Formats: sequence, structure tokens, C-alpha cells
Amino acid sequence: MQFNPKNKTSNIILLIASFVIVSLILWNTNSFFKKFKEEERHKMEIWATAQLELLQSSETAELGNLTLKVFQNNTSTPMILVSKDGSIKTNNIPEEKRTDSIYLQKKIKQFQNENTPISIDDNGDHLQTLYYGNSEVLNKLKYYPLALLLIIFLFGAVIFFFFKTNKASEQNKLWAGMAKETAHQIGTPLSSLLGWNELLKAENINPDITKEIEKDITRLETITERFSKIGSLPKLDEHDLVAQTKEAYEYLKLRSSKLIDFSFESQEEPIHVMLNPSLYHWTIENLVKNGIDAMRGKGSIRIEIIPEGKNVNIQVTDTGHGIPKSDYQTIFNPGVTSKKRGWGLGLSLVKRIVEEYHKGKIKVHSSSKAGTIMQISLKQIPK
Repeated sequence: MQFNPKNKTSNIILLIASFVIVSLILWNTNSFFKKFKEEERHKMEIWATAQLELLQSSETAELGNLTLKVFQNNTSTPMILVSKDGSIKTNNIPEEKRTDSIYLQKKIKQFQNENTPISIDDNGDHLQTLYYGNSEVLNKLKYYPLALLLIIFLFGAVIFFFFKTNKASEQNKLWAGMAKETAHQIGTPLSSLLGWNELLKAENINPDITKEIEKDITRLETITERFSKIGSLPKLDEHDLVAQTKEAYEYLKLRSSKLIDFSFESQEEPIHVMLNPSLYHWTIENLVKNGIDAMRGKGSIRIEIIPEGKNVNIQVTDTGHGIPKSDYQTIFNPGVTSKKRGWGLGLSLVKRIVEEYHKGKIKVHSSSKAGTIMQISLKQIPK
């Protein structure tokens, strides 16, 4: 993929602009919160003045209309009024809690942390202390920046997911296009090889030679068929999984080094599943070849088929150097490879064949310095 500096610059500018916008919103919200808090403090000071007037008046009837209106209008700010003799009065506190001394003491401490108490004095004589908390509106405003950040985070996550999915879709189209183009390019020389082999047969060449050439041509035809199916939905038919796995196993065993010890085991036989044999063989070959590479050409490869409820597991075990746990998921990403040569497409294609085409699962079952177990899970056809 070619690096485009313009895209990087655009992303940086977009990131800085987003940061500036969010910072301005948070700063503006914080300024509004402080201003609202100051106004609420001023309102409480007016209420305290009205309370002092009430204490100085012998009868409620002597109170002015403005003082009465101040008392009537305070319906949102919770308050606790403590007299110098220790008696407590409350306002905008739940009725069932007004006689709960423990609850009121906790509230007084909470209100002290939220706002500085207001002392109600008459010519230097302390009469009462007003403790008040934040109103419901102020509390909502206090948590508004957190809600805003959460919304921005979720919005960013949605955008990231959208672009990531879009990028993955483009990559899938790229790999599928490359696979089909490869199949097309192989097709031309393959047709010529078929013709040349027929000419060799007509020249009375040793039949063993032409038979070996035919095997290689058949192999190339299989490879071409596999690549041509990438990117399109292949046809699945009912097959015996054990027989198909054995066929792929035997092919690899005959063509691998004698330093590789192969073994195969199935707990049941037959086991029927929906398969595309060509693509399934490709999957097994990829897993086995990866295992051989991990063992550097010397060690043991074991293929085991294990029924498990409605599913059947195919485990490919090697005695290689193992896979770090942090790489269990990333090894299936296109382009990820530990080899000096290769494009890192093998396991990516395997995952696509198993999960997208056969609706199965593939994972690293376990891995250590003693080796790795790769597991494919497919649904069995009920007997």
C-alpha cells in the first residue's frame, strides 16, 4: 500500500480541529456551570436575608411580599437550617428523611463540600447556619461534560468502526481480485502445458514421464480452481470429513520431507459435513505447511478429528516454536507473517474459507514452546 502524506496531514488537521472543538465546548460548559453556581449562591444569600427578617418578625403577617415570594420560589435547592441551639429545619429534603438524624448529618457534610455554608447573624449575634446543596439543574449541568465526552467517544467509535469495516472490505476485494487474476494468469500457460504433454505422448516418450507431468498439471488445475473461487460463494456439498482430511493428509505426507513424522487419528468414521473439498484441502495444506515452517522442516505433525456435540473439531498439531498469546488473533490478518518471504495471506485465506464459506470457526487452540494446536470447528450433518 502506497503511503500518502496528504492523507496523514488531513488526519492530523482533523484530529487537532476535533480536539479544539471539544476543548471549547468543555470550557464553555465549565464557565456556564461556574456562573450558574454563583447565581445560585446569590439566591441563597437572598433567602438567608429573608430568613433573618422572619426571625426578627414576631408575626408572619409582618413579612413583606418580597420576603414571602423568596420563600415560595425556592422549590429546587435542598437546604438544612441549623440553629445555635442545635435544632434542625429542612427544605426540599424528602419528607421521610427529615427526622433521620444520621441522614441529615451526612447531608450537612455533603452540602459543606458542595457550597460554603451561610451564617445568619443579627448584629453580631449568630442565629442559624444555612447549609445548601446543588439544585437538580446544577447537578445535571455538572455531569453534562461527562455525558458530552461519552457521546463524542461513542460517535468516534462508530466512525472508526465504519472506516475500519470499509477498509477491511476494500482489502477483501483486493485479495479476491489478486486471486482471480492469478487464476487467470495461470490458465494460459496451463493450456499450453496440456498441449505439449499430448505431443510428448505422441513422440513415444517414457509413459512415466508424461504421467508425472499430468500429476503436476492436475495440481496446477486444482490451484487455479482454488484461486478462482476466492471472492465468490463456492458450492458446498455433503462429504465425509474424515475421508477428505485423509486425502489432503496423504497428499502432503507423500510430498514432505522424511524428517517430518506424520500421524492421523479420527475418533469416529464417517463424519458428514457440508464441504467444498478443493477449498478444504487448501485449508489443511496451509495449516500443515505453516506447522512445518514453524518446525524448520523437522518434527511431528498430527491431525486429529474430534466430534464435539453438534460440531466436529479438526486439530492440526505441530512441534514448532509456538505463537505468542498476543498474536492469536492478529495472525489471521492479511499481511501478517513471521517468514522472511511471503505476503502473509495463507491464514487470512484459511479464515475466510472456514468462517465465511463454511460458516465454521478457526482459532489457535493452544500454543507453547513445545508446539501449536490449530483448531477448525464445523457443524456436523445429523446422522
